[in-house]
Formats: sequence, C-alpha cells, structure tokens
Amino acid sequence: MGEPVISVDTKKKENIGNFKNLGQEYRRSKDPRKVLDHDFPIKELGKISPYGVYNLNHNVGFVNVGTSHDTAEFAAESIYRWWKTVGERSFSDATKLMITCDCGGSNGNRLRLWKYQISQLACQLGLEIHVCHFPPGTSKWNKIEHRLFCYISKNWQGKPLIDVETAIDLIGSTTTKTGLKVICQRDDAVYELSKKVSEEDFEAIKITKLEPFPSWNYYFEP
Repeated sequence: MGEPVISVDTKKKENIGNFKNLGQEYRRSKDPRKVLDHDFPIKELGKISPYGVYNLNHNVGFVNVGTSHDTAEFAAESIYRWWKTVGERSFSDATKLMITCDCGGSNGNRLRLWKYQISQLACQLGLEIHVCHFPPGTSKWNKIEHRLFCYISKNWQGKPLIDVETAIDLIGSTTTKTGLKVICQRDDAVYELSKKVSEEDFEAIKITKLEPFPSWNYYFEP
C-alpha cells in the first residue's frame, strides 16, 4: 500500500445562489438558463469554501465543503475527515503522511495555527506528518490544481450553484477518463477568524525542520 501522499488546497470560494457560472452546458434549443443579472452575495445563502485533498497514490479526491471561514483549523479538519473517510481504510498500515501544499491561504507556511493544528492531527492519527510547501509563485505545480480542481470546474460549468447540496452533488459526480473519483462532504462547523495560538502551546509543538529550506519543509511526530 505504501505511505499516503496528499496534495491539499482550498478551491476558490463560490457564492451560493442562482448566479451565472462561466462555461457552457447542453440545453434545449431556445431554452437558455435564466440567472440573476448581478453577482452580489446573498447573505441568507452565503458562500462555500471547498477544501480539497487529492491522494496521489490512488487518484482519489476528497472535498470538504465548508460554509464558514477558510481557516487553518478548517484545513486541518478537512485532512482529518479525509483520513477517517478514505485514508484510514486505504492505508491501514501507514506510519507517515506526506502533505504538499502552497505557501499561502489557510495552510500557509507562516501560519502558527496551521502548524499547531497539524501537530495535533499527528497525535490524533498516530502518524508522522511531513509537510512540503511549494515556494511562492509555483502553486501551479501543486497536483490538486490540475488533477482535481480543474475537473470540478469543468463538471459544473454553466450550472448555477443554487444551494450547497447542488455544489456537493456536482463536486461528487466529477470523474475523468483516467479514473478520478471524488468524495464530497458538507461541513457546517463554525471556524473563528483570527484564532491565536499561545506561546506556551506553540513551543510545545514537536516540529523538526528540514534543510536546506526549513521554512517550507518540516514534520511532526505523534
């Protein structure tokens, strides 16, 4: 089975509602889809933050669709949900987990909360978790962008995301000729913005930085 390697990131936030979604879809002749003539967010419907986890070993994607804020806590919870839903069953003998991600966003290399949450995740899962950040300006090499997110965008092009369930159905139905499968869940938990990690808690983290680029490469022991 080997040790799992995942590529993670948050897909662009999307407004929920009957808004225009770029692209084309098959429709009856002279039966265009009618949408709102503006794209101002509708407070009652909100937005979604699809956090993706793409498993390079098996070409399987997992998307945790959050309805709250895109924070480091949300990112770590998404990885935890991937492990409990897919990873634990697929890699029952695993002792390590490799995470590749960008330098910015909710999994940014400078975020103390990200490092704290991943250290906690290592303890929860009993895995040695390695994190490898792509340097600034190289996010296009992050596998999740062209192995998962681009196909999700293609699958829902032209279709308004009228509610969260529609978005989940469209994400979960994404497939490719090369065998991509996608599992999608909804996450209604509330994630606080600007959550801080105390100096005491941060100093207690078991983090080992790796040369020659220790800011981008490090691992946590359980």
